[in-house]
Amino acid sequence: MSHVVVIGAGQAGASCVAKLRNAGFEGRVTLIGAEAVPPYQRPPLSKAYLMGDMPLERMFLRPEAFYGEHDIDLRLGRVVRHVDTAAQTVDLGDEVLEYSDLVFATGSVPHRLPAAIGGDLGDVFTVRDLADVDGMAPRFRPGASVLIVGGGYIGLEAAAVASKLGLNVVLVEMAERILQRVAAPETSAYFRQLHTGHGVDIRERVGLARLLGDGDVTSAELTDGTTLEVDFVIVGVGITPGTTLASQAGIVLDNGIATDAQGRTSVPHVWAAGDCASFPYQGRRIRLESVPNAIDQAEVVAENIMGAGKDYIARPWFWSDQFDVKLQIAGLNTEYDRVVTRDGGKAVSFWYYRGDRLLAVDAANDPRGYMIGKRLIEAGKSAPPELIADPSSDLKALLK
Repeated sequence: MSHVVVIGAGQAGASCVAKLRNAGFEGRVTLIGAEAVPPYQRPPLSKAYLMGDMPLERMFLRPEAFYGEHDIDLRLGRVVRHVDTAAQTVDLGDEVLEYSDLVFATGSVPHRLPAAIGGDLGDVFTVRDLADVDGMAPRFRPGASVLIVGGGYIGLEAAAVASKLGLNVVLVEMAERILQRVAAPETSAYFRQLHTGHGVDIRERVGLARLLGDGDVTSAELTDGTTLEVDFVIVGVGITPGTTLASQAGIVLDNGIATDAQGRTSVPHVWAAGDCASFPYQGRRIRLESVPNAIDQAEVVAENIMGAGKDYIARPWFWSDQFDVKLQIAGLNTEYDRVVTRDGGKAVSFWYYRGDRLLAVDAANDPRGYMIGKRLIEAGKSAPPELIADPSSDLKALLK
């Protein structure tokens, strides 16, 4: 009997096994997860769950009973030790599983601070999984002092929650500005103003020199020579695709596990999807770190395991919630050469162009701008910049 084994019980892994069953796959299906809880949503971890607004059960992607009801062998709290692609086996230490097809849905791993600068002290956290957030949640007490290292979306979301809960928040970003890697200066300025308006102390062009403490962190020395007393530290300095197992198995890597347009890796009967996978996109190879990509790519892989022969067509979109602002991003802003701002007061959006071609939109509390921008980008169409810049113009007319 055919047997699909999926390594990684995050959004991609859970989507893959559900799609297999919903599409009529009748063989064995095994989903292996390192955490002891069923697959759950990760975006609410640093927001609603940390705020106490969402209980754990509401974060589950599907009720735990779903897996048994659909004959999915869910292995929780299990770590894969080795993959042998020649023998087509997965070694769990006390058991070896044979597979007919294997899917890597191994996600990504957060960068951690080096031990040499205090990264191994207690009360130093990353924001990646349930254990991380459960560990830091008791520290979110009004009046406590937190240092956030890194001004990307993870760091800013954590800063927003901490500020809303009454903590004293300092965020340091070593680059010239927050969000420098992922957004235009206009978007950075918008979120800088948002955070400073809520009392977050943002320090750009300032890095962390080292953390100090006896067992647990108590203070931080910054690269500008200042010292901060801190109760805990949150590190949000990027992630690395989870490729260790694939690399050990001899699978080709290229900014993640390299796949073709249908999700196949360099080894027969081995596939990859989600944060860990890179794939062809408009003449280049990219890797997307987003929930929509994890779902859509994993579902295409499931269909292709069943013989669909279907290419994955990425439609990049992302979101971030900070204070009372919902940021929605459509497209990829790589190699933009200008940004057009559409300022409607409460609704603001930033439109990225290369020449006359629309590449991406950052829409802050502007769902209409986001929706129209997304549809234009997916259709390969653009919009006249002068029309975008006029907040009184009718964007919807662009879709006709």
